[in-house]
Amino acid sequence: MPGIEVRPFRRSDREQLTDLVNAHAGAVIPRMSVSVSTVLAQLEREPGEFIVDPWVSERATLVAEQRGRVSAAAHLLRYFADERAGESYRDSGEIRWFLFWPEAPAGNPYWPDATQAAETLIAACIQQLEDWGVSRQNAGGELPVPGVYGVPGQWPHIRAIYERAGFTHTGHTEIVYLATIDDLPRPAGPPVEGLGLQRCVGINGTRLSAVAGDDVIGYIEVETLTAGERLPRHDGWADIGNLRVTGQYRRRGVATWLLGQAADWLGLGQVGRLLDYAYAEDRDYASYRSFLAASGFRELTRTQRGWTRDAR
Repeated sequence: MPGIEVRPFRRSDREQLTDLVNAHAGAVIPRMSVSVSTVLAQLEREPGEFIVDPWVSERATLVAEQRGRVSAAAHLLRYFADERAGESYRDSGEIRWFLFWPEAPAGNPYWPDATQAAETLIAACIQQLEDWGVSRQNAGGELPVPGVYGVPGQWPHIRAIYERAGFTHTGHTEIVYLATIDDLPRPAGPPVEGLGLQRCVGINGTRLSAVAGDDVIGYIEVETLTAGERLPRHDGWADIGNLRVTGQYRRRGVATWLLGQAADWLGLGQVGRLLDYAYAEDRDYASYRSFLAASGFRELTRTQRGWTRDAR
């Protein structure tokens, strides 16, 4: 299309690409953004995805340049077709994320045709998936930003592009929650007589365990998002990796007590905001969603994960 060039990403695009990433992240989670180096690192590998990332056999990052500006960009992954990849990913291709600046308001002479660049780029992405010859084509919005994945409700322009390209939402919807540490409940004392607290390293951050005698009756894991240059504006953020309470101790205030203990611990590290996540449709999560609402968490977004397209 005249005036639009789709080409591989060049290092000189890095600032414009980062602006595009941060604009989309900031519409989902307030003040959330990442550095140029974080964006560039994701294009090469994703060390946080220590299970899935080694399954990737090929990566490609494409941009659409329009009148000298990077107006759309996409990052694609191809997974091994043999035992080097997990069965659910084997021989699949994925648009890891697809972003573009939306149309300017009516009457604005600047970028009134931004969607044209996006349409041209999505066609190139699909062609790349076809050229790879993968048996399954997937898409999403997994940015290198905490809490931003799938296609959030704040990205209607991305959802429309995927749908016009033949992608269908076949997965589930997740809710992203945010609470300020100061708003989290602080019970006056343990809800179970003799209940104590132990702190150790967990699989998803710091684990705070509720201990009754010799038994661990529940635990919460919180991970701080303060990785220096990797997340320069995330000082003061954390998320909940796990929160579990043994069946016989549920509905007795143990989870609320653990959340309060985590809030005190995070407060010592000057963390001010806490993220959490829950499935929207799953009935098993209904009580947990109610717990989060009662504990001071607010819903930030609902995001649709699992977009698929029939391959040729």
